[in-house]
Amino acid sequence: MNIALIAHDTKKELMVQFCIAYCGILSHHRICATGATGKLVSDATGLEVFRFLGGAQGGDQQIASRIACNEIDLLLFFRDPISAKPNEPNEANLLRLCDVHNIPLATNIATAEALIHALDRGDLDWRDIVNPKR
Repeated sequence: MNIALIAHDTKKELMVQFCIAYCGILSHHRICATGATGKLVSDATGLEVFRFLGGAQGGDQQIASRIACNEIDLLLFFRDPISAKPNEPNEANLLRLCDVHNIPLATNIATAEALIHALDRGDLDWRDIVNPKR
């Protein structure tokens, strides 16, 4: 599966810790991320992470375009609803695209853990049945 990672600045360390904890599962999938998040995760875990631009430079929009083209299977977007800055990724567009394209989305660690365990069990393979060309 193609898994995209995005984290607001105040959630980047949480994303890194999550990826360290679930490195074994994530290592079986293709990972992409916005710039700084991807670098931090790659450096901490040794995972190969394809890095888009930083969120403020349009990396979130690059991931959104991949979602629109059905090239992302799962989005982990650790967002800070309290102190997000205006230049951080635009969650409204990402949330809408995930809904339109039936992409599982986690915006917090509790949901991310539920999705990563489902992924490990094979419960998210339904997309291969719906769209066998993936």
